[in-house]
Amino acid sequence: MSFRNATSFAGIAIVLVYVIGSGLWVNTGDSWYNNLNKPSWQPPGFIFGIIWPYNFIVLGIAAFAIGQRASKPVALTYMAFFALSVFAALFWAYQFYRPHNLTVAATALVGTAVLTLPMTYILFTISLPLAIAVIPYQVWVGIAASTSWRYSQIN
Repeated sequence: MSFRNATSFAGIAIVLVYVIGSGLWVNTGDSWYNNLNKPSWQPPGFIFGIIWPYNFIVLGIAAFAIGQRASKPVALTYMAFFALSVFAALFWAYQFYRPHNLTVAATALVGTAVLTLPMTYILFTISLPLAIAVIPYQVWVGIAASTSWRYSQIN
């Protein structure tokens, strides 16, 4: 398998880990979550059902495209930031929903938001349409980080 194909498939694998990990740890239906004080700016629940499928699809397309179009150093840099950002996001999900460590969770989600900045920058150097398509993910992660931080303050 060529480097380009291996990198593209690694990017798809990272997205699948993100999807599966999120599904395992995120649980908004239990009584603990429902009893939390919620920030006033938390998006309504139906938005989550729209934005996450979009985010996962766009992240997969972007990772595949990076693998196919970017130079080896750029592709490896993108994939490293992508893998670290997914790790931080899943660490948030685990910390928030399992041991309910809201401050650690919020810190992890801020880390996710910071780690996605270089990804977005790299995408702007590879494909303007893909970079624009990933901006909603960047905005979403920023909103999620601020919301998570607020959860840690009011609960």
